[in-house]
Amino acid sequence: MEAKMAQSLQFSTWIDSEKMMGRKPAGSVRFSQRLKKQSKLPVLVSARVPTTTSSNRHSKVDLVVSCSYKNFPGSTLESGSPHASVEEDLILKNKSEEVEPYLSGRCIYLVGMMGSGKTTVGKILSQVLGYTFFDCDTLIEGEVHGTSVAEIFKLYGEAFFRDKETEVLQRLSLMRRLVVSTGGGAVVRPINWSYMQKGISVWLDVPLEALAERIAAVGTGSRPLLHHETGDAYTKTYNRLSMLFEERSGSYANANARVCLENIATKLGQRDVSDVTPTAIAIEALEQISIFLKGEDGHVTF
Repeated sequence: MEAKMAQSLQFSTWIDSEKMMGRKPAGSVRFSQRLKKQSKLPVLVSARVPTTTSSNRHSKVDLVVSCSYKNFPGSTLESGSPHASVEEDLILKNKSEEVEPYLSGRCIYLVGMMGSGKTTVGKILSQVLGYTFFDCDTLIEGEVHGTSVAEIFKLYGEAFFRDKETEVLQRLSLMRRLVVSTGGGAVVRPINWSYMQKGISVWLDVPLEALAERIAAVGTGSRPLLHHETGDAYTKTYNRLSMLFEERSGSYANANARVCLENIATKLGQRDVSDVTPTAIAIEALEQISIFLKGEDGHVTF
């Protein structure tokens, strides 16, 4: 009998345990709960992904999740956007019910510049779709013994971080029913796109001025690519973001769907994109996903 070869990856992240218990990703999921904190949910996910055998068959992916508490705190965009209205919540629910069956379990990958709200919007989408949420940066930190992204850049360099990022995306691409928040620079490696193309990619396109305001407001300490800039917080952030966007904009455009905050603000009659709620962004994301699905399969109707 041939020996089975396997690779393993441990993910340390924050997820909604009640949602995970209601919807299982591909493979087997088992839970062991330990009470640690009342406001947050640290989770260790160990995904064991067997390689292909000579018979060209794949075994299933086993996903082990250890949860410590069921309460999961809400979050907002870094800009402090206002909360969703009851009407927005209803629109979001209805739109998700229309789109979810046609996703066929495919993962959703959110791409975009730092500060664009990928994590916040990703959590909203995962909850309303009954998917599981993962943040790539958080998973990478878990892989490096809880070291922050900023420290990883400082201690090991950007190339090390990008390699870890590719490894994480490769393993996530083997799973189903996930919403994944990717790092701002994940789009620059073609191999990363080969993994994300197994699902649906969505670009959160936010004006650079708004991004600079958000990041400057909360500080640049956690943003390793902004550390070496000079000047006041807003100016150095804006200048660096402009350079990064020039390098990455063509790659972001490879996404299956684009969510433009300026378009949303115009549609809603709002003068400032900072007034657009995360829920409104999630609604537009679902709308753009539905447009992509229609184009992908002409007979699909919503």
